Amino acid sequence: MKYLTTKLNDLPWVSHGFFTRKGGESEGIYGDLNCGWSSQDDIARVENNRAKVSEAVGVSPEKLITLRQVHSAKAVPVPFAWKRDLAPEADAMVTDRPGIGIGILTADCAPILFASQEKRIIGAAHAGWRGAFNGVIDSTVKLMVKMGADPSEISAAIGPCIGPQSYEVSNDFKVPFDLQGDPENERFFNAAPRAGHLIFDLPGYVTYRLNKAGVKTVFDTHQDTLTNEDDFFSYRRMTLRNEPDFGRQVSVIAIKE
Repeated sequence: MKYLTTKLNDLPWVSHGFFTRKGGESEGIYGDLNCGWSSQDDIARVENNRAKVSEAVGVSPEKLITLRQVHSAKAVPVPFAWKRDLAPEADAMVTDRPGIGIGILTADCAPILFASQEKRIIGAAHAGWRGAFNGVIDSTVKLMVKMGADPSEISAAIGPCIGPQSYEVSNDFKVPFDLQGDPENERFFNAAPRAGHLIFDLPGYVTYRLNKAGVKTVFDTHQDTLTNEDDFFSYRRMTLRNEPDFGRQVSVIAIKE
C-alpha cells in the first residue's frame, strides 16, 4: 500500500495519510485501492480496501467514516463514528474524538486535512472548485474554531488533486469568479492551448482560500491526479476516455487513542 503524509504527522497525537490507488483488492478500472461506496465496484472489495486503510492509520474499520459528498459548503461535527447508511450529506467534518478516522473521497477534487497545533481537533474537507468557491474551507475552519481551535494555529494539508497545469475549463467557468469581485481570483486562471478555454489552478485557489480563512500553515503534496495514472484515480481521465465509472482514493486523518 502506498500513501503520502505531510508534516501534520509532526503532531504526536495525529495520524493521517493521502492514499493512492495502490495496495487494494479491486480490479479493472477500480484497481487497486478503490474506497468509494458510490462506485459500481464490488462492495466486499471496497470494504476490504477500507479495512486496509483503517489499519494503516491505526483505527478500527468500523471507525473509518466518510460522507455523502455533494460539492456543498457544509461542514458537520463528528461526535461518533456513524454507519455507512447514516452518513450525512456534507463535504467536510470536524472532530475532537480519538480513534475515529475521518475520510474524504476524491478523484480530482482536492482533499484537505486539518489539525490544530494547540488543541486536539482535526478536520477533513472535500474541495472541488464549487465547494472551495462556495466556502467549504471557511465552514471547516469556523467549525474547528467553534470547538476551541484558533485559526492562526491550524495547519492544513492539500492532497492529490487535478494539477495547476491540467484543469482545462471553458471561458464560462470563470464567470462566477469574476462576479465575486475578488481581484485575487484572476491569478488562478491561465491561457489554455484550445481557443475558448482556460487552465484553472485548483490547488493554488484552495491554498488562497485557506489563507483567507486564517490558516497560515499549508502543506501541499503537489500530486496531479490526472497525469499520474499509476497512483491516482481521475474523474477527468474517465470522461476523456468515455469509461463507465471510476475509483475513488481516500484521505484520512485521526486523533490517536
